[in-house]
Amino acid sequence: MKLHTLGLTALLACSAAVGAIPRAAAVGGDSASTLYYPPAEGAWDTVSPQAAGWDTGGLDAALAYAGAQRSSAVVVLHRGRILAERHWKLEPNPDDPQDRVGRMTTARTADGHAVEDVASVQKSVLSFLAGIARGKGLLDFDAPVSRYLGEGWSKATPAQEAAITVRHLLGMTTGLAIDGSHQTPPTGKWMYNTTVYSRLVQVLERASGLSVHEYTRQWLTDRVGMRDSRWTPRPWATEPGAGDANTIGFSSSARDLARFGLLVLAGGSWNREDVLGDGRYLAEAFAPSQPHNPSYGLLWWLNGQANTMSRGSKVAGPLIPTAPADLVSAQGALTRRVYVVPSLELVVTRIGDQPAGDFDDELWRRLVAAAPKRGGE
Repeated sequence: MKLHTLGLTALLACSAAVGAIPRAAAVGGDSASTLYYPPAEGAWDTVSPQAAGWDTGGLDAALAYAGAQRSSAVVVLHRGRILAERHWKLEPNPDDPQDRVGRMTTARTADGHAVEDVASVQKSVLSFLAGIARGKGLLDFDAPVSRYLGEGWSKATPAQEAAITVRHLLGMTTGLAIDGSHQTPPTGKWMYNTTVYSRLVQVLERASGLSVHEYTRQWLTDRVGMRDSRWTPRPWATEPGAGDANTIGFSSSARDLARFGLLVLAGGSWNREDVLGDGRYLAEAFAPSQPHNPSYGLLWWLNGQANTMSRGSKVAGPLIPTAPADLVSAQGALTRRVYVVPSLELVVTRIGDQPAGDFDDELWRRLVAAAPKRGGE
């Protein structure tokens, strides 16, 4: 059965079988095929807030808030059409002598808008690419990482390495420390470990026989028109004190990220073409990867769970209490975001500089207040 006939709702519903909470969603049945898909070239259709049932003043207030919080761009899609879009020119931030947003702005679109290294949003992109690789029969999530990288890819013993699977990389449950040494058996703990995660780039290269640039372009960006998206070097990642930063980043624009979110909203299909090719991936990606942090799936963040992990500590309540429970998101440093909300048929992207710590909550409080009211609300 093709993904476009399933839609994201059915896939998320199936995820209950692998431990996810049931998720309300509006995209289901054949409706994924009725979404609007922007062309690779030319104008992107828009829809007015009034026509979509949104409160115009409330939506404007949400966007004004984002602009005041040092966003460089926000794009809001409703059923694939642009409901709202704003771009801002950021002045240097006197509170950030490292000028992180400046050094992470890697290019400009043809319209002059920012193309930025989207930080750990790349993790969700790479997770989706892993799903494509599995759909092509190139990758086994439950195979040891050493099948693809050989022995010695970490500081663990060969026996310890043999217990670490691709799925553990995707779920941040390898049991390895930041430096790659053994701490616990896999799934014994959840730890956000960018250094170890980054081995997934090489896993996909070995599995596919393609460079990260080639498989990303062939499998994803060319297929959905992400013309401003590519992997770019991070010279600053090799500087002293850079910590666990990857030396390569995924650079994208707010519109390109919105294309990626729309692809996810559509269950992995694009204009009736099955891009994902793996009917199991979304259900698994959007289910908790382990019990320690149920708000984390396979390199995706999940709302609507009982608790989440923040700075190594468990916090009661969902990831974003003010947002719909079915929201899933790709999240990166400086609060780069791709939010996908099936129940609202919505994709929201945000890039820019570091906002206030409660940005997610405050943005979604405003968006939900402006959104069409559903039955019983």
